[in-house]
Amino acid sequence: MLKTAVSIAALMVAGTVSAQTAPSFAKPEEAVQYREGAMQVMKARFGVLAPVVKGQVPYDKEAVLKDVEIFDVVAKLPWAGFEKGTEGGNAKPDVWTNAEVFAQEQQKFLSALEPLTQAAKAGDFDNLRVAFGKVGASCKSCHDSFMKK
Repeated sequence: MLKTAVSIAALMVAGTVSAQTAPSFAKPEEAVQYREGAMQVMKARFGVLAPVVKGQVPYDKEAVLKDVEIFDVVAKLPWAGFEKGTEGGNAKPDVWTNAEVFAQEQQKFLSALEPLTQAAKAGDFDNLRVAFGKVGASCKSCHDSFMKK
């Protein structure tokens, strides 16, 4: 049930964003809500994959592919919510004062998604596990530097 609700939410967010080039926020707190909401959907999708790559849940190629495709779409969403003037929420001020490094972390994360998606499409479980680990490491690196504890 939760998995379905999160999938629906992810698709709704993705559809909303794809209907426009970039979200526009009337108030800074709207950007905070947007980016934190997108991050929560990302966390939920990534969390569904974790037991599979750990061998705790049987590998189902089609289910994994669907989860990775949703994650891939949602993972591209939160970045528009980090516009200048939208400081706050769980983001450290370093997001804006060290914007170049933050942009590099974002790019590393987005680049790490490509092998994950390729492995899911190919049904290559071993490469999926490796790519999943790299995506997770990228998330952690950015969160360690730019997210309040």
